[in-house]
Amino acid sequence: MQILIPTIVLATRNQGKLEEFRALLEPAGWEVIGLSDLSITTDVAETGKSFAENARLKALSYSEDTDLPVLADDSGLEVFSLDSKPGIESARYAGPGASDSDRVRKLLAVLGRAGRARAARFVCALAMAQWGVLVLEAEGECRGEIAQEPRGDNGFGYDPIFLVPELGRTLAELDEKVKNRISHRARAVEALLARLRRQ
Repeated sequence: MQILIPTIVLATRNQGKLEEFRALLEPAGWEVIGLSDLSITTDVAETGKSFAENARLKALSYSEDTDLPVLADDSGLEVFSLDSKPGIESARYAGPGASDSDRVRKLLAVLGRAGRARAARFVCALAMAQWGVLVLEAEGECRGEIAQEPRGDNGFGYDPIFLVPELGRTLAELDEKVKNRISHRARAVEALLARLRRQ
């Protein structure tokens, strides 16, 4: 289906995330640009208590900086035996300035020390806003478990340690076509597009 809105701003400067959303949204007719493409340099404090609240905060705030619709996501990893941590702190789990590798190492160390069960899920909450008005929200998840060690190079964040049991591979070992069918972001985008079609 060809969406009538030709261009949408993804509220991120993360190139990996931008590329992933482009792969998900461009087939539906969107042109996806990032904050850097519009020279938007402000940062929005993620002070919400849930993925949905943080996505909403970013979408509403950045929609004041452009006339284009803004799509914001807040995504993260929840490990059930760790009381759903790192959760909304996923990007900050190993402290300020930490790399993806630092966060992965910390999580594997915590799970190893505790001898905890490794069932987990990735969550993605999406919010779309324009001119300071919330337009749509959607959420998606992908369930799996934490691998014993990182595997694969196709991904970012916690992808190398997120094992999809039915495939026997981590998200970082999957090719883009498969990942963009089963990932939490893919499922959230699918839900968002379904709601747009209903409108």
